[in-house]
Amino acid sequence: MIVLVGWIDVDPARRAELLAASESLQRATRDEEPGCLAYVFAADPLHDGRIAVHEAWSDADSLQDHFAHANYLGMLELLGSAGITGMDVAKHDVARSAPVYRPDRVPDASWWG
Repeated sequence: MIVLVGWIDVDPARRAELLAASESLQRATRDEEPGCLAYVFAADPLHDGRIAVHEAWSDADSLQDHFAHANYLGMLELLGSAGITGMDVAKHDVARSAPVYRPDRVPDASWWG
């Protein structure tokens, strides 16, 4: 799995408008693109103008295909139209994963189970 996590800064006065306009692109990416496990662009409640980015893809080929897809190009155009003032989005290769909560509902940072 490949996870993208980060943020994009835009004009705070335009953030809500941009996120509303991006809903159809987010939905289309989730629904139409093979390998998309999560695709979320959401307001950061602690930083005006910041959009939090969270994506998860099953594999590198799916992510690479996304970069050529109309949904990605549309999101790029939409965000770019607002004048991106900063960004930091990184991709992470996930070698393993496990639930955070054990069956007894206690959070556990170890690799149990």
